[in-house]
Amino acid sequence: MKKNSDVLQKIQSLRQLLAEYNYQYYVLDAPTVPDSEYDSLFQQLLQLEQANPQYFSANSPTQRVGAEAIKAFDSIHHKLPMLSIDNVFDEASLRGFARRIAERLQQSDIAYSCEPKLDGLAVSLHYEAGQLVRAGTRGDGITGEDITHNVRTISEIPLTLRTATPPQHLEVRGEAYMPKAIFNRLNAEARQKGQKIFANPRNAAAGSLRQLDPRIMKERCLSFFPYTIAFVSEGIPLSNSHYERLLSLKEWGFKINRDSERVMGIEACLKYYEGLLARRSSLAYDSDGVVVKVDDIRLQAQLGTATRAPRWAVAYKFPAEEAITQLLDIEWQVGRTGILTPVARLEPVFVGGATVSNATLHNVDEMARKDIRIGDKVIVRRAGDVIPEIIGVVLAQRTPNTRRVSIPTQCPVCTSPVYKVADEAAIRCMAGLHCPAQRKEAIVHYASRKAMDIEGLGDKLIDQLVTQKILNSPADIYRLDLNTLANLERMGIKSAENIVQAVEASKKTTFAKFLYALGIREVGEATAKILAQHFQSLEALYSASEEELMALNDIGPVVAAHIHAFLSEAHNKAIIQAILAAGVHWPQPEKRLHQSLQGQTFVLTGTLETLSREEAKARLEALGAKVSSSVSKKTHGVIVGDTPGSKLDKAHELQVPVLTEEDFLALLRQWE
Repeated sequence: MKKNSDVLQKIQSLRQLLAEYNYQYYVLDAPTVPDSEYDSLFQQLLQLEQANPQYFSANSPTQRVGAEAIKAFDSIHHKLPMLSIDNVFDEASLRGFARRIAERLQQSDIAYSCEPKLDGLAVSLHYEAGQLVRAGTRGDGITGEDITHNVRTISEIPLTLRTATPPQHLEVRGEAYMPKAIFNRLNAEARQKGQKIFANPRNAAAGSLRQLDPRIMKERCLSFFPYTIAFVSEGIPLSNSHYERLLSLKEWGFKINRDSERVMGIEACLKYYEGLLARRSSLAYDSDGVVVKVDDIRLQAQLGTATRAPRWAVAYKFPAEEAITQLLDIEWQVGRTGILTPVARLEPVFVGGATVSNATLHNVDEMARKDIRIGDKVIVRRAGDVIPEIIGVVLAQRTPNTRRVSIPTQCPVCTSPVYKVADEAAIRCMAGLHCPAQRKEAIVHYASRKAMDIEGLGDKLIDQLVTQKILNSPADIYRLDLNTLANLERMGIKSAENIVQAVEASKKTTFAKFLYALGIREVGEATAKILAQHFQSLEALYSASEEELMALNDIGPVVAAHIHAFLSEAHNKAIIQAILAAGVHWPQPEKRLHQSLQGQTFVLTGTLETLSREEAKARLEALGAKVSSSVSKKTHGVIVGDTPGSKLDKAHELQVPVLTEEDFLALLRQWE
């Protein structure tokens, strides 16, 4: 027993020592021992762990690349939504943001935290008792992918917090990114080997984090900067300053972005922005702007969030990168709703971190407004992940050889007539699923990741299957067999087997994803969730009138008309029935709450003791209510917790009913 105790003590001592050396090297940039000494200690620990597997720890320094490749990513649910941040693009808009903050808080002396906006991938890290236990991507803000096996390879992320008294639970959010030097080195090596190069550091980071084999991820050498503490257990003393909380994370083992600053007032924010913009090209990482946050955590809570973004933060984007090139031709693409979109074919040009050879022209009206002609020298803009666009023509370089663009009168795919849609800038092929392009795009959308998520069934393969008339609707996907797929061009037995398995796996889905996958016009993920939550079955949705649809939050007459028309069409019903007959299913809904608050609007203000703000909102929405961020004459009730803000005054002014937390809980028991 004494020997085993000595071995364990030696292993723990080496782990702590190596973790400290990693901290000095990666976080402080001040190594205290030569690499040879570190390597010697590392090998000692590795040998001890291999000889004593009973003392294995996933958070040992030796396990940075110790995991086997996984077969697929699991989902991870965010207890607190990972919100995005609103963007502004000019000084006036940033000043408008500051003015709104000052008006809401009724004070002008506001401290801000200014941080570079990294062009990487948002990551959530969960620690329990100081140990890294889980990591996930943002995903749709509610559900992401479990990437713990890959995150463990990032040296700037501590596997164990550097504190003797760690919080029981901690969630840190930050940005995983690929440094420019690593990006350039990897691309240089890929060119030498004749391999595909990365388009930009952001794509390289995103692709690396989605590798199934962590050894590949380790070779990519990603880095990480935290940008917030999303959750920490009670009893851990933390500053109310966001900036100082980041410094606390440094003490716990995280590397903090040295380019972050806390400043006073919006003028200082503008000065910070100009300074970082001037240094943009010399930064070690890609940055596309500055994130400005109200520094006081208590003021952040007072300001709250809107539907998809916090009111206390904004991203002031750097000017979009632009370049001049020649417009070689214009082609017309047909989308899944039949809209013909003009696409510019360009002389390839490097802009915004990528080589661009195609750009959107949006629609015929926009093309006419800019007087774009084939052969023109045009200005191309590409900012981040935004689709490249032509923002104008260099008229001074126009030659007599340029040609005006002919607007098609027939669909370029099926030759059916095209029509200009009233009150729209679009021209549309009205052939529906008769048009192979619309058929193809409808199937591509159905199989896409956010819809039915059929891995391996991508654009090119679907194009083959539609061209050979194997797929004529999404329902035909479930008739695909191994022989059919294996006989296709560039398709082997293994790939065919994987697709057959993916098709089978897709049969288990959710009602919301299925509705989104159908491709109903104007029905995105959010609207699909609203429909699924309210109706809970296809039968109920089939029987809904346009008036019933319009009664739901965020569904207006246009969207209601599209939904009703789609579900009333016999051909669409037949496809849906064929899909269900193939075995597509979703969990049966739990016992449905009575929609006793349908059509009513409530506002929450102050801190509730019994429920969190998100829990209270969820309970109200489950009863059919809409939860708003502002009080108006149409508000049915304001629910007041501890330290309410100006919303309570507004409620008194407009004579809107006010409910205490006790009132609210009593009514919930009655309503539910």
